This record gives sequence, C-alpha cells and structure tokens, in this order.
Amino acid sequence: MINILFSGNAGVFDGILSCMLSILKRTQTKEPFRFFVYTMDVTRIKPEYQAVSEAQIAFLNEIAKKYDSKNEVIPVDVTELYEREFGGCPNEQAYCSPYTLLRLFADIVEGMPDKLLYLDVDILFNRDITLLYNIDISGYEYAAARDHYGKYLINPNYINAGVLLLNMKEIRKTGLLAKARDLIKEKKLVFADQSAVYRSTTKKKMLPQRFNDQKFLHKHTVVRHFSKRLFYLPYPHTANVKQWKVSEIHRIFHYYVFDDILYEYIYLKKKFENEQIM
Repeated sequence: MINILFSGNAGVFDGILSCMLSILKRTQTKEPFRFFVYTMDVTRIKPEYQAVSEAQIAFLNEIAKKYDSKNEVIPVDVTELYEREFGGCPNEQAYCSPYTLLRLFADIVEGMPDKLLYLDVDILFNRDITLLYNIDISGYEYAAARDHYGKYLINPNYINAGVLLLNMKEIRKTGLLAKARDLIKEKKLVFADQSAVYRSTTKKKMLPQRFNDQKFLHKHTVVRHFSKRLFYLPYPHTANVKQWKVSEIHRIFHYYVFDDILYEYIYLKKKFENEQIM
C-alpha cells in the first residue's frame, strides 16, 4: 500500500484531482494507493475556509478506483484537533492558510501508517512515484529536498515541506511533530509549519532536487512543484502559476509533457461540476 497525505479546504479540489491523476497515470506499480485528506471547517477565520465536501471526496474516490478498485480516498476531519491545538495561535494568520499546519497532526491522528508521503496540492508527478516512495528512510524522521530559495537565504540544508516522506515510527519516537506544534503555538514563524519542522528535526535525509523541483522541469524530474517563484522578465516579480491553470502552464512555462494529465483533469472537473447541477 502506498500512503499519500493531502490537506486543505474545498478550494484545493483542483490540486488534489490533478496531482492524484499525475500519480495514477505516471506510476506502473501494482500496489494500491490510499489518499488521506486532512480537512477542517474554520469559516470563523474566512468564509472560504470550508472543509473538503463529501461530494468532492466521493468523486475523487470514484476516479481513484477506476485505476484500481483497491485504491481509496479517505477524508479526515481535524477541525476539533485544530481548534484544540492551534485555535488563535500566532501562526493562524501566517503567509499561507492554516491548512498548511494540518500535516503537523500526522502523529496524533489515529490509524496513520508508519510510512506516509505528504504532498502539497500544487504538485505534478513527471515520473513514477515509487522512485520517491521506495527510498529507504530507516533511522530518519523524514526525507525532503532543499527549498529553492531557502537554501540560499536561510541555510544550505533548509527544506521545502511541500514534499515530505515521513517515517512516522521514528517521528513518534523523537517527538518531531509534537515539538513543531509547540513552536507553532509559541512563536510566529516566517514560514510557519515549514520552519517549525526544520527547527524540530533530529535527523533528516536530504533528497536531490529532482524529488521536489520548485523552479525547473528536467527529464529526470520526479516531482514538479508549482510553488510561488520569482520571475525576472519583463520585470522582477513573483507569481503563483498552478498546474490547474492549464493555459498559463502552456503560455508561461511552455510545458506540454503534462497534457494527458491536465486534459483529463479538465474533463473530470467539468464532469463533477455538471453532476452537482443535476
């Protein structure tokens, strides 16, 4: 069983659908997938912070099972856990949404497996996921690649937490996520959960950039992460070009290697929307 963890609100449906499709279409393994989705309702912060809906989960589950009947998408509502741990904390209004903090509950949510791959939703797999998932992380809390900008601005080994291959057995032993949660509750951090994980780490395995490439796409790239990045032309500026903005992926990046994934995503998204109208 290959265990994947996503987190977010109803607005991340496009990301989960497209990322999940990239995994299913680029992977040759016969092992089934379990896609866990941590979600919550915190509309008290913003009206759009609604949990991933039952209809969205049901549709994702239906698509996953078309590739393998043993695949499943499992929603996990962590609203109560979030309010208990992080409600009103200094990082609730961080640079990104409070949903990025949910990965920090992986050690206290019941039934989580010993090996778990956390993925941000703005990711597409260019190659087989087993190249990443089958990496041996015995004796390490997790494996991660460097953050493209953080490795220059903060520390050469500063990690990007958008792709984390988690050894939950080791994490429970060292208390990594418990320490990270304490930091989130006590101090406002520039990069919130990412900085909290980095500061709480006892032992990590550094991965080559091809396992979380936040700027480029090469033939050997396994994971292309469409995070916010700096563009120099026509003038220096930052932009968030996500994979579900298909015309922008073509116009700005000139990527066509993902078209089979993205065109299926467009078709399925429209199908889902039509089903909700009927």
